[in-house]
Amino acid sequence: MTPRIICHDANGRWIARAFRDGTGDPFGIECVATTRDEAIARLTRWLDWQREHMSALDALQQAERVYHRAVADGAFTVSADQAEADERRVVSLDAVDRARRHLDQVRAGKPE
Repeated sequence: MTPRIICHDANGRWIARAFRDGTGDPFGIECVATTRDEAIARLTRWLDWQREHMSALDALQQAERVYHRAVADGAFTVSADQAEADERRVVSLDAVDRARRHLDQVRAGKPE
């Protein structure tokens, strides 16, 4: 999705806002600055961060689904396959932890 950005002057303050291309609905936050370029730059930084945040959140959710599948599958394994099932759980839990740490890093970088 590439939103359309509109910026207008409101009594000496510039306000930038993003709108969805297909519907024209407002998207995200308003960014206010003393210049048009800075308002657009702030909004662009936030939109870039929002895309990265959505991607990191999606990666975490996918990793969690894989982990839940591994746990559920492991509950029904015969004892001969238990070591392999345990390994799948450990590997998938490690992936969840990496995805969670990445999401935390992305969230820490949220622009003002």
